[in-house]
Amino acid sequence: MTTALDHEKLLRIAIAESRKARESGVHPFASILVGAEGEVLMTQHNAYEPDHDMTGHAERVLMTRASTTLPRELLANCTIYTSAEPCAMCAGASYWTGLKQVVYGMSQADLKAITGNHLENPTLDLPCRTVFAAGQRVVKVIGPMLEEEAARVHDGAWD
Repeated sequence: MTTALDHEKLLRIAIAESRKARESGVHPFASILVGAEGEVLMTQHNAYEPDHDMTGHAERVLMTRASTTLPRELLANCTIYTSAEPCAMCAGASYWTGLKQVVYGMSQADLKAITGNHLENPTLDLPCRTVFAAGQRVVKVIGPMLEEEAARVHDGAWD
């Protein structure tokens, strides 16, 4: 039996994690992986530092961890909650991991407006729905949600 997930509550956990990421000196992005019953299975901040890994986005790193440690059957009923809409790379990672759904805070378009053409975040404004639509299975997308809360974490981060 699958429990109805409290999307706002769980997304607020991801946004709080993005705040923790910023406070620790990394980019203000974070994701959580949630099981079918609403349990938080994993949490991930961006992993850009210390090696300047430009692919170290929270969602992509979380999907690598999840797909290498959790059974496919479990992942098929999981949801990723992320403070900002997954970029094309991260949407692809979520698709290949086999997740059921994605819930996100602010959109790629809003993120691009905040970050501009920042060297460390040249935002790729391609909606994750577009990436998933090219796939062979359905990935449910919910978002944007709580956009102002998600955006607030970025205040002054990209100056």
